Amino acid sequence: MIRKFKTISLALLMASVAVTGCNDEFVNTLPLDQVAGSTVWTDAALAEAFVTGIYAGLGQGGFNEQQLSSLTDETIFTHPGRGITTITEARSNPADAGWINETIDWNNMYLRIRAANLALSNLEKPGFPNTNNIVERLTGEIKFLRAYYYHQLVRYYGGVPIVDKPYSLGEADYTTPRNTMAECIDFIVKDCDAAATLLKGKSMAEGRANEASALALKSRILTYAASDLYDAATAKQKSSAHAAFAKPELLGYTTGSRAERWQKAKDASKAVLDLTAYGSQLNLTAPATRTAGTENYMNIALGRNGGEKDLIFTRSFINSKQEAGGQQGLFNGPNGYHNWAGNTPVSLLVDDYESMDGTKFSWSDPAKAATPYANRDPRLYASILYDGAPWKPRTADVAGKDPANQIQTGQYEVVNGSGAKVAIAGLDTRKSTVEDWNGSYTGYYMRKFIDPNPAIVDQNTYQEIPWPFFRYTEAVFNYAEACIELGQDAEARTWLNKIRYRAGMPALTETGAALRERYRNEKRVEMVFEEQRYHDARRWMIAPATLGRKANTISVTGTLKPGKTVTTYKYDPTSYDYTYKVVDIDPGKENRAWLDKMYFLPISRDEINRNNKLVQNPGY
Repeated sequence: MIRKFKTISLALLMASVAVTGCNDEFVNTLPLDQVAGSTVWTDAALAEAFVTGIYAGLGQGGFNEQQLSSLTDETIFTHPGRGITTITEARSNPADAGWINETIDWNNMYLRIRAANLALSNLEKPGFPNTNNIVERLTGEIKFLRAYYYHQLVRYYGGVPIVDKPYSLGEADYTTPRNTMAECIDFIVKDCDAAATLLKGKSMAEGRANEASALALKSRILTYAASDLYDAATAKQKSSAHAAFAKPELLGYTTGSRAERWQKAKDASKAVLDLTAYGSQLNLTAPATRTAGTENYMNIALGRNGGEKDLIFTRSFINSKQEAGGQQGLFNGPNGYHNWAGNTPVSLLVDDYESMDGTKFSWSDPAKAATPYANRDPRLYASILYDGAPWKPRTADVAGKDPANQIQTGQYEVVNGSGAKVAIAGLDTRKSTVEDWNGSYTGYYMRKFIDPNPAIVDQNTYQEIPWPFFRYTEAVFNYAEACIELGQDAEARTWLNKIRYRAGMPALTETGAALRERYRNEKRVEMVFEEQRYHDARRWMIAPATLGRKANTISVTGTLKPGKTVTTYKYDPTSYDYTYKVVDIDPGKENRAWLDKMYFLPISRDEINRNNKLVQNPGY
């Protein structure tokens, strides 16, 4: 996996200082922390280090303090002033688009694309021996990375300028118009095909691109290309902003057959499924037990105990390096453990986990509403920390308040020293006695991607959980989706049920539109927090009814049963009657509303000022 990025300066070394009487050797001394650009491509190790540096554009993967999930109906971001807490404001201004992290940023992606173009140009005639086909290997890696960075630009901004060579000083014109969506997709696919061919059969270090990662990227981008948002006619029907846009070819296909595009997506996805070295626990003939289903899911999220076979391309972290991506427990964990509760799940998400029998969870069902966290999809227990959920030992200063080590997000009755009943706030609430300002607004916490090992004290220990850029399971979903759209429901169910059996869930039996809806919910819970929902809801053009919904929370109250006396609270249905109520988040905290123009991000005003050939996206 990606262990270290080596940065190499390619600035021209201009040591033209004239000092009378200076020793020539002193004047010509090269900086000890830089390497001349001309030298890089005469040395295989330096060339490889340069290519390794291009991987730096991947950043922390999705493990940032502020996560893309908080622009969706998965989570909200707890802390104010970050430009992410209100979807409408955070996405609507070309002059200040709010939170845009490094893997979304237009300029940062083109910086990496330029590095890729520079490397490809120099590797055409390298000044070092092609030992062990290093030139082909590096070229394949670069092609994948360039395709990945272009796919990032395309799925956030639509068609973008295709730059496939490094600009140099003295160019007649540095401005260039946006290419069409079709041209961009074709360019990405061409790079993926080249990368897969060049890397086929090569043994690659973990975290470096390989044949599978190139095929997985091709599967994803072709699935997007066949979707509603990428079909200009469909997008116009569903979006007034798109209908009024004079350049629809920049945002979608204006010609061609969607059925043919779905077939290409299906074929590309099947190529990934045929890679027998990947895939975890997808050969079951019946649902796993609840315990096994949770364990199977956790093993994939943690990248261990066989679950790592599902991971095609990842970004990993080393405790000793103390990289921010290893702080998911601190960023998202409960305040009652001295963590920051950054991205907290909303009730909309939790309620979409089915009951174990495959039926929808509903608060209108009295039995389910009385014990909402019992007998649910086993993936819930690996993904969400809810009131009463078992978790790690508390830190020493809090342990006496919670010897049972359970999440406390409600309000509970206890008996005080005078024998009177009093109401106390849970340790993991915003009225806690422990860092209440870091408490969840939603009543839930993220569990997925947080190492449950009690030796990992999230407050001050860096974990080593990998970020999954591409999973084998995503290719399964892409394949199943294409099958559904092509009317091949039986084949789609066969593959979807492999995922469900692994998770301990019963088989799907639906067809047609009903199967499509079950598929979408299945992907929602399986790929939660993996930066899939933001793109899926947009490309399916269901964002107004999903991403634009008001975020909500769960209110939990524990009332002592008659005759019961509890002085130190713990979750205990034999001593307490629990009530649960779903309420909307205070609009002063999070007032979500989907704007029709937000299917694509605005191109920064600074970029348009620099390049007058750019056309702004509709609605901005």
